[in-house]
Amino acid sequence: MAAQLIDGNALSQLIRTQAGERVLQLQARGVKPGLAVVLVGDNPASQVYVRNKVKACEQVGIHSVMEKYDASLSQAELLARVEALNQDKHIHGILVQLPLPAHIDAQKVIEAIAPEKDVDGFHVASAGALMTGLPGYWPCTPHGCMKMLEHIGYNLRGKHAVVIGRSNIVGKPMAMMLLAQNATVTVCHSATTDLKHHTLQADVIVAAVGKRNILTADMVKPGAVVLDVGMNRDDDGKLCGDVDFEGVRQVASHITPVPGGVGPMTITMLLVNTLASAEQTLHA
Repeated sequence: MAAQLIDGNALSQLIRTQAGERVLQLQARGVKPGLAVVLVGDNPASQVYVRNKVKACEQVGIHSVMEKYDASLSQAELLARVEALNQDKHIHGILVQLPLPAHIDAQKVIEAIAPEKDVDGFHVASAGALMTGLPGYWPCTPHGCMKMLEHIGYNLRGKHAVVIGRSNIVGKPMAMMLLAQNATVTVCHSATTDLKHHTLQADVIVAAVGKRNILTADMVKPGAVVLDVGMNRDDDGKLCGDVDFEGVRQVASHITPVPGGVGPMTITMLLVNTLASAEQTLHA
């Protein structure tokens, strides 16, 4: 029996409807949530992501500011712009779209964002909060994955979760979030010698390395839940994930498609983080 699809588009719309209601509640108290998105250079994929983020803000009523700069923008100029946004009381979230041009130190730019406006969840303060179980903004993609597990009513307690990938953006925070829900977590990566050995023991698998078919049907235990974070192109140029979707869906109990799975949830959780930041200003 084929796996049930976890529809990221449908879940996103549900959460965005709730987000729209939160926007109205904030506006009633004199707060207009605001997100600033900064794009440097002409990366085509980044342009698409930024357009989608701005469109999502409009959908729920969040005020969005899109600042686009030429690739020649200096690091000092970008840092100055970030500091100005830090001081802007109408902006509750700041997102600097990655990747940045090679002459700009991305980590320095991320660290320049005020932690209370770090709605991407990449600041070291956000990472530390996640690591230690303190309140903070979770990175949007793994946060979206957790919402998907919650949506299907999956109880992680005592389950074995395998995360394929160890990036600061997905792999590491994903492992921390799963651990916080009492899963036993294994993190696999490019130096893992026998990936199949680990994935065959997993109740939940999160594939997040950006490599086609890193996970195939023979690597999945029957009934496992598979979340595909990858974004690749197949031989025909069509979007695909890290998972051999057609094969794995015959073995898994639940699976996310690409496109239409984790991707929409990433942007939705960005909106949720921005709203949380705006709501914090009511208690400041």
